[in-house]
Amino acid sequence: MVTDPTARGAPGIRGRLGELCYASGLLHSLQKVRAWWQHDLRILAYHRVMPLPDPATYPFDLELISTPPHEFREQMKRIKRHFRPMRLTDVAAALDAGEALPPDTVAVTFDDGYDDNYHVAAPILDELGVPATFFVSTGHIDSGRPYAYDWLVHMILVTGAPRLALPELGIDVPMPRERPLRRRLAGQVLLRMKWLDALGQSAMTERLEAEWNLPSADARPRQCRPMTWDQIRAMERAGLEIGSHGVHHRMLARLPLDEMTREIRQSKATLDRELAQPAILMSYPVGGDRAYNDAVISATRNAGFRLACSYVCGTNAEPSENRYALHRLPVESTMGPGWFAAMLALPQWMTYPTVAHEVRGPQDAPCSP
Repeated sequence: MVTDPTARGAPGIRGRLGELCYASGLLHSLQKVRAWWQHDLRILAYHRVMPLPDPATYPFDLELISTPPHEFREQMKRIKRHFRPMRLTDVAAALDAGEALPPDTVAVTFDDGYDDNYHVAAPILDELGVPATFFVSTGHIDSGRPYAYDWLVHMILVTGAPRLALPELGIDVPMPRERPLRRRLAGQVLLRMKWLDALGQSAMTERLEAEWNLPSADARPRQCRPMTWDQIRAMERAGLEIGSHGVHHRMLARLPLDEMTREIRQSKATLDRELAQPAILMSYPVGGDRAYNDAVISATRNAGFRLACSYVCGTNAEPSENRYALHRLPVESTMGPGWFAAMLALPQWMTYPTVAHEVRGPQDAPCSP
């Protein structure tokens, strides 16, 4: 989805309940009670940490902004104060040794590799001594090109085309003039296009770019810039972990088998070549139940990765059983401090379950703005 992160309330019953639990002062006590009987691994999932921009002028996907810097600092302080932050490589080592994880273990992760990870998130993590893992798409680090889904949203927001015609998705509608309606339409496109095979997704985006005569993604816009290898190496030297998020941020389960295997192996080979530590951690791009399957898990294991994360919402009661499809807790900019604190303390009740998708994809009528 593509939403407005400046809407700072706590939407839905879970958000309101989280704020109430936080305001009551009982969260830490409830967390301690829960820890007596449940020792699940919590993994937080972030994308971008940056000041919240003006939705009327910001020309990229707002939903990728997980939280502004001051709230991220408070979130990390809470983890340091009330939980046991742990490196994912140490989680993998504990699983290899058959050791139980400490109660209230939390791992912090980032997907994609935006440069605000280096400029904003990494200094805060270093200041507070909280470990984290950054999953990067190596092809984008190599090229500096923006990430394809974000670039597609950008094109829909700025094009002067009168219609959005996507026969691949059954969409042919007038292009709305208002920016909020364009964001909503872009969100519908992102949801639908993830039913296409990964190469078809790339072809559709490239076709629109050519038809609309827009600047190429090679323009490397400042607001949608990946990190560089020098920045990533500096983060590694500071003690942060780097893992794979594929090469081109493609949905691995939507690639032909040979291309999928090559994408996984090439991402590991690049990380092993560029960094001091061998790459043993993977995060599947997009990460929902359409993005990985048994073949992807097998290829990931065979390539030498020792642990992998999905983007399915939840915690991990027995991480040894799903170590190649670990669940995570997405952090979103609509979460206030209370909801975030409640999500960490009582994740089963304070997070939205990931919707399972059918194999055939959506059968509803073409969308309209």
